[in-house]
Amino acid sequence: MLTKKFRLLCATIASSAVLNSIQVPMPFRSSELLLDSAAYAKRSGGRSSGGSFNRSSGSSRSSGSSTPGGSSSGSSSSGRSNSGGYQGGGYYGGGYYGGGYSSGYSSGASIVLWIVALILVGGAGFFVWYLLKSAKKSKGNELDNDIVTVSMIQMGLLAEGRAIQKELTEIVEQGETDSIEGLHAQLQEAVLALLRMPENWSHVQASSETVKTRDEAEKAFNRLSIAERTKYTTETISNAGGQLVLKEFEVDPDKEPASYIVVTLLVGTADDKPLFMEIRSMEALTEVLNQLASLNAEYLMKFELQWTPQADGDSLTYDEMLLEYPKMLQI
Repeated sequence: MLTKKFRLLCATIASSAVLNSIQVPMPFRSSELLLDSAAYAKRSGGRSSGGSFNRSSGSSRSSGSSTPGGSSSGSSSSGRSNSGGYQGGGYYGGGYYGGGYSSGYSSGASIVLWIVALILVGGAGFFVWYLLKSAKKSKGNELDNDIVTVSMIQMGLLAEGRAIQKELTEIVEQGETDSIEGLHAQLQEAVLALLRMPENWSHVQASSETVKTRDEAEKAFNRLSIAERTKYTTETISNAGGQLVLKEFEVDPDKEPASYIVVTLLVGTADDKPLFMEIRSMEALTEVLNQLASLNAEYLMKFELQWTPQADGDSLTYDEMLLEYPKMLQI
């Protein structure tokens, strides 16, 4: 009897151990399910891109064409001065000692005064020329060297500002992306469109990094571009290298209404220092956008504009915003 009870007890313990060894997965929280579904949501996006870090920097700029003319003029003046000297010497050789001596003395004093004046004027002129040349050389070095800066400004806008979608679409459709002048105009127009609706700004993420070579800059720029392009599934409008491409997009009627619109500006410039530090306020964001709007076209090397959603009726929900743009700060 004891043996039977002992066997039954052992079997009970063994079955309990087996049940405890089986791991039953915990159910997902509702927020995790939302984020997981958001990761696979179809979304439209727009893009405009152009420029290159390896373009020529305009080394044929004028290096002071007035210099040769000034040099020639100086040579001619010098020749006339020498001619006058020879004539004076000939007069002295005529034999009229007293008159020649007095005239020579007066002429010599005048020449000394002229020499002093020329030295003073020439010294001042040389100083000004040196300062201008140094400033130009400094600018030329910044434009011609391999040190460049890659900057990104990413803005989240409330869906009430969806007018930005239409404005950006028109900018991309009409823009020229195969020239720096066209890209510069697009940059200005996109920034101005954003500056007109500060009441809809909600989030921002920004970075500006200086790299030592143009190849590094190209890689950093492309890395940022690809990372953003993977956040939407269909590029419904793109204008890259002068080629405009339009694609259809079917909006999901069961999807929640849009809450946000995200606009990304990628800018490559010839600056040797970052364009800005961290942006954590609307005031700082306004200042940086104004800085980009007034950027010298000579310094612009590459520009890309992205925004999502692009298609009418497409949406970016709050949960999708948290998932896709976790580093964006609320302002």
